[in-house]
Amino acid sequence: MSKDNCILTRTVLWYLVFTGFAINYMIRINLNIALVAMVKPKPAQNSTITSECIATTPKANLTDVSAEREEIGGFEWTEYQQGLILGAFFWLHWLTQIPGGMLANKYGTKMVFGLSNFVSVLLCFLIPTVSFIGLEYLIIVRLLQGAVAGCAWPSMHSMTARWIPPNERSRFVTAYVGSSVGAAVTFALCGVIIHTFGWEYVFYISGVFGTLWYATWYFFVFDSPIEHPRISEKEKEYILDSLGQSVSKEKPPVPWKAILTSLPVWSNIFAQIGGLWGLFTVTTNGPMFFKSVHGWNITSTGFLSALPHLARMIFAYAFSAYADYLLTANKMSRTNVRKLAIALCNIGQGACMIAMAYSGCNYTLAIVFLTGAIGIHGATSTGALANLVDISPNYASILLGMANGSGAIGGFISPLIVGLLTTNNNSVEQWQKVFWIAAGVLISTGFFFITFAKSDLQWWNNPNNRYAEKSNGSELHTLNGKEEKENVDQLENVDSKR
Repeated sequence: MSKDNCILTRTVLWYLVFTGFAINYMIRINLNIALVAMVKPKPAQNSTITSECIATTPKANLTDVSAEREEIGGFEWTEYQQGLILGAFFWLHWLTQIPGGMLANKYGTKMVFGLSNFVSVLLCFLIPTVSFIGLEYLIIVRLLQGAVAGCAWPSMHSMTARWIPPNERSRFVTAYVGSSVGAAVTFALCGVIIHTFGWEYVFYISGVFGTLWYATWYFFVFDSPIEHPRISEKEKEYILDSLGQSVSKEKPPVPWKAILTSLPVWSNIFAQIGGLWGLFTVTTNGPMFFKSVHGWNITSTGFLSALPHLARMIFAYAFSAYADYLLTANKMSRTNVRKLAIALCNIGQGACMIAMAYSGCNYTLAIVFLTGAIGIHGATSTGALANLVDISPNYASILLGMANGSGAIGGFISPLIVGLLTTNNNSVEQWQKVFWIAAGVLISTGFFFITFAKSDLQWWNNPNNRYAEKSNGSELHTLNGKEEKENVDQLENVDSKR
């Protein structure tokens, strides 16, 4: 892009971040739908479907065991073993979140986010081979994928803090919800790929898409406006003036004690734990739920699992635009906007989970409430994800690493709970317990955020106290980049007089 091009550089960045997160989720969940086809079906007479929900499911969408038997890999894995496979991605995923943020602060998001996705993509090509070698080898590859991919999410906040003016953050962070489009495309496309070519090609095609994305990312993305060779001077000046001095050029030591004792930080961590627990519950186990309880075939299951993620992206973008309007027009404080978002994301999602628990064999209600639960989670881009940048642009990547790392725990606990509750008993009653557990986590964490969250710039964002001072428990509060810069100038004048 030339300097005279009318397309903003940060608009190009939004699209590449968006597709990057889509690839990240494609890698994460392609096995979720492929596993449905990889496992050998149980005999029809032992299936809960025939006794509970078969009569309510359209015949065209029912699983035809005899027809599908030729398409599957024939793996005789139990529900518990399938839970291990689905959860393996998250076993080390949480462990690399904070290192991912720290690496991004040191080496830049371009390298960390790009290589995190690309290495995970290369491991995709190995999954068909290791699956036939043995269950333990498949688990090892998924474990490695999760560990490497764990660096991606927190690294992005470092770039957001250096590229995006404060009042544009809600809208920009919707690029993170490209993960939803990645999930939607993956679920829908995988169903067609499996039916047409076989489950192995799910991983080969995912690998090709990911490789093409990395080549584009490497050429077009830079870690800051100052480093970008093709950005216009007008856009660069606007970004730098909007950010003021909130992002330090030097790399000061991480103020761990202040971070770990900060209630605003913990409110975001708990919000992410709840939101991701709910999201992982329905994203990871949704395909198995629709097949085992409602009897949907592989193609229908793929499209049904895709629909809610499209709703999540649409809701995220619409709500973020509304949130930015509230901020720009001074209709609501930034803190209250973030709290409104988490009330929808966590408490609203929890209500959908409860409704889903009592949808019974009504597949229409199950689809509606599943779509609602995942769709409303899109508000997290305006809530916890944006709030982490609000309270500390300098350490936003590390904070996101803490929040996502804690939230990833639900990624491996939830499939284990589902496996334990549904082994040899895929009944509506057992799935009710799964959804009630998720609802409890969601609602409690949502209320915690509403009670303790703040969006004020925290004093420890700059340990050298150049523009944020803590005195007698008070903190310097800023509402936008312009006020930030004015406060910086005032403090520097005071310092010079001293």
